[in-house]
Amino acid sequence: MKPYFSAFFLIFVSSLFANAQTAELPRDWVDPETGHRIVRLSDEAGSQTFYFHQYAYTASGDKLIFSTRSGLSTYNFNTKKIEQIVEGRAGGVIVGRKTRKVFYTKGDSIYETDVDTKATRLIVKAPQIQGGAGLAINADETLIGGSTMVGEAPAPAPRPTPTPTPQTNASGVQPGHDSYPEKGQMMEDRLAAKVPMTLYTVNIKTGEYKTFHPATDWLNHVQFSPSDPGLMMFCHEGPWHKVDRIWTVRTDGSGLTKIHTRTMNMEIAGHEFFGQDGKHIYYDLQTPKSQVFWLAEYDIKTGKMTKYSLTKHEWSVHFGVAPDGKSFLGDGGGPNSVARGDNGQWIYLFKPENGKFKSERLVNLAKHDYSLEPNATFTPDGKWIVFRSNMLGPIEIYAVEIAKGK
Repeated sequence: MKPYFSAFFLIFVSSLFANAQTAELPRDWVDPETGHRIVRLSDEAGSQTFYFHQYAYTASGDKLIFSTRSGLSTYNFNTKKIEQIVEGRAGGVIVGRKTRKVFYTKGDSIYETDVDTKATRLIVKAPQIQGGAGLAINADETLIGGSTMVGEAPAPAPRPTPTPTPQTNASGVQPGHDSYPEKGQMMEDRLAAKVPMTLYTVNIKTGEYKTFHPATDWLNHVQFSPSDPGLMMFCHEGPWHKVDRIWTVRTDGSGLTKIHTRTMNMEIAGHEFFGQDGKHIYYDLQTPKSQVFWLAEYDIKTGKMTKYSLTKHEWSVHFGVAPDGKSFLGDGGGPNSVARGDNGQWIYLFKPENGKFKSERLVNLAKHDYSLEPNATFTPDGKWIVFRSNMLGPIEIYAVEIAKGK
């Protein structure tokens, strides 16, 4: 029994230490560099927002859903209270824009939970989705979608164990969505493997599982249009300078459309997302990589592309658009990010002006380790930007007010 007791004791002590760290952090302050108010929303170290395009707010905007070490919780913007709604690790989490339900995976099953009553329902048990990526929900909340491998996943090629460093864990892996040992080689290997994949949908009411668009391309980052229930966006994953990444297709398999075609050596386009009204698709565009920077806007109806230029220092790992479509956010980048040493470690607000982005710095992230991506999002009222950060030590969730205090 002693080893089990020791393990439990270590977990208990670690939890106490993490909570003590959080208790010492400021709750509300003004960034001295920018003059913008910052509020810490979370109470538990390790609390995190979801990936930048995974919607996380209730339909009325009163609650934010986020993950903790013990499951999923809500933050109530009106009462400032936090409440756990799901116990245990959940994956692919996304909140319905019309209902007050959160959808997620646990193992080989997809569930929905009411964020107020905590009532939980198994939508479908689908072992076949375990080899896939992402979870998306369509505009009228009748379908869940994603991508998955067909058959067994190929065994990865053996590679030498990386040497741990102070910035990595015991396996030599940095935490964070875009941090892996030898990531470039991993991307090359996975692209070359030509693993059979398919897109799929699940009927939320009946659990009916359907597949469409079979391919040997690496299908990833599945998203649904927030306004067109039958329109899905996905990417051809891989080294960005080797793939035409961004595509849309209808859920019956028709209408396959390539959104952007590369035109020069080392051009990259990616980290795509829908505008909140569903009329546009936005994406990071570099012509070529690490040298000329844009946020591109694709009009879904006309196919017209508009580009907004920004400086190398303003480039961000992820971008986002406000609910009214009039302003944008960027979460900056670290020393090892794509802009290669000239990154701006800030939460930015951008406003289009004569084909360029006019930027305003909201939060100084000089002390943030970008192996953890901030994954910033606008709140539904457009007044705050929510992000995760380790800038004060433990990972916590923060919000910055876009308007400056008087």
